[in-house]
Amino acid sequence: MTDTHTLETDGADLVYDVHGPLPTADGRPPLFLIGQPMDASGFTALVSHLPERTVVTYDPRGLGRSRRRDGRTDHDPTVQAADVHAIIEALGVGPVELFGSSGGAVTALALVAAFPHDVTTLVAHEPPLIPVLPDAEAAERARAAVRDAYEAGGRNAGMAAFIAMTSWRGEFTDDYFAKPVPDPGQFGMPSEDDGSRDDPLLSDRSWAVSSYRPERDALVEAPTRIVVAVGEESGDIFTGRTSVAAAAELFGRQPTVFPSHHGGFLDAESGYPGQPEAFARRLRAVLDGED
Repeated sequence: MTDTHTLETDGADLVYDVHGPLPTADGRPPLFLIGQPMDASGFTALVSHLPERTVVTYDPRGLGRSRRRDGRTDHDPTVQAADVHAIIEALGVGPVELFGSSGGAVTALALVAAFPHDVTTLVAHEPPLIPVLPDAEAAERARAAVRDAYEAGGRNAGMAAFIAMTSWRGEFTDDYFAKPVPDPGQFGMPSEDDGSRDDPLLSDRSWAVSSYRPERDALVEAPTRIVVAVGEESGDIFTGRTSVAAAAELFGRQPTVFPSHHGGFLDAESGYPGQPEAFARRLRAVLDGED
């Protein structure tokens, strides 16, 4: 049973889905899943492996089905946090459990800092937080090179640069910047310019997400149990490093390991398959208190 709703706010019409009954059948808080720039469709496989839970998914403003009316094109985690807060209030069942992945994990950290009583347990999976890295300045330079490749050649050129950045192991050294801009053909993509320049992943529209610095004191003082998670395959690539650094800087511990990679909850239809069934089992265990 899935019910789709639209919540009208001052700046956007937010579309969200409730998979299961409210109030919940088991008495537990609903489980809210958020991504960014991924919309709710990316959680289809994960929802299917959590049949016992009432799960809420949504499309961030300006993405998927959620239409924005604020005249902006950027994606700001503090704005999105306020949107998630508004949806939680609209649910009317109290605080939720929350799984946020990638930019959704950044939004979730901003949510807990601003609205500490909205979430009982947060699993923040691979937040791409550049400021926590020891090589933050170099990471910003690498991010800018992705934007530049996208501006120069369109989506395939930008995606080739993005893949090169996010698959690089270790800090962004002179060796990284000495490498030529990769050709899309190296990754099986055509070289033609598709004309787009507004992709939230490849343009600078989501730089506020990766530039966000979490409010450590607010997070530590919040009643929310916060778990920073990392994929077992992520190792020393970009989002693996940001996860390790965020867990250490914010909470003084190692991140909790989940199956697969950055998109470990995705199925084969995504084109970037992970291990969604194993991922769901791990998420269930972590939400039940296992670190």
